[in-house]
Amino acid sequence: MSTDQADTPSAPAPDEGSTARPGADAARRSWYTVGLRLGLGLLTAYLLMQAVLKIQSVLMLVLLSLVIAVSLEPIVGWFTSRGMARRWAVLTVIVGLVVVLGSLISLFVPPVTSEVNALVKIIPTWLQQLHDHHSFLGRLEDRYHLIAKVKTQLGGSGAGTVVNGLMGAGQLLISTLTGFFLVITLTLYFLASLPALKRFCLRFVRGSRRERAEVMTDEVLQRTGRYMLANVATSVIAGLATLIWLVALGVPYPAALGVFVGLMDLIPVVGSTIGGIVVSLVALVVSFPVAVATAVFYIVFRIAEDYLIVPRAMKFAVEVHPLVTILAVLAGGALMGVIGALIAIPVAVAVGLFLDEAVFPGIAAR
Repeated sequence: MSTDQADTPSAPAPDEGSTARPGADAARRSWYTVGLRLGLGLLTAYLLMQAVLKIQSVLMLVLLSLVIAVSLEPIVGWFTSRGMARRWAVLTVIVGLVVVLGSLISLFVPPVTSEVNALVKIIPTWLQQLHDHHSFLGRLEDRYHLIAKVKTQLGGSGAGTVVNGLMGAGQLLISTLTGFFLVITLTLYFLASLPALKRFCLRFVRGSRRERAEVMTDEVLQRTGRYMLANVATSVIAGLATLIWLVALGVPYPAALGVFVGLMDLIPVVGSTIGGIVVSLVALVVSFPVAVATAVFYIVFRIAEDYLIVPRAMKFAVEVHPLVTILAVLAGGALMGVIGALIAIPVAVAVGLFLDEAVFPGIAAR
């Protein structure tokens, strides 16, 4: 044996009784890391979902403001294309919108004021008739003892119920006004900064696809604006049809009711139905046959609107098949209510553009 071989230390012999396996330890650590990350991810998702549910009402108002801003964008673009600065175009559109809304509200003030005054004046007469045993209200009082029941309710636990009801009505009024001003403020912000907001969102798109994404975004925004303008056009048709019908039958407050039906018709699916029910109830002040005829009129008009007016207008505005239009509105309304129904068509447009530009060409090239 050589000296080199004798000096070389021999490797330690493996311990036959040892069960340590480095690969198994690494696998256990790997699975532990995966489980920890999965648990943290689920916990984060749960907390995020809870936070979204708590601020759901605020998010809906933000989404509504964004939809209104996108709807007004074509009008702002029309002004800017003629050399007007964007800030002045936005101010012009907002002032015009406020004037239109103020004019519409002024149509409701006279009838509501007159009805409230008439109600205040007739309350003493009703109270007097309650004590008259020969009147209709007096016979109801003799049979059901309405005054005693009201006094009992107000004197007992009913007083707390009335107070709670009044406080709830006050809170509802405050929240409604707060939401209204929040929507106006956010609409102003979105409308003024829509180009900058679009550029910011496009920064999250890969550079090689950013130009095409910008083209698709502009197309979606343009079609969304056209959709909302078409929706306004159908609502104007509904309001004018209501005005003509009520004037012909002599129903009171035809202008205010026409505006009401037009505003309700902006709500897809259920808006025109609610408007028709309200107008038919108002027509009862003329006569029962007039109310029935008004109800039949709205049924016929609703059928014509759903199957003739709206599908044609929406197909022209956003180039979506009428069946897709109806199904999208129904699905959006079921998921998110009124706001979901409003944004259903723009979402359908975006999905259609994505399929046409990204999915179908790849499938055809295979």
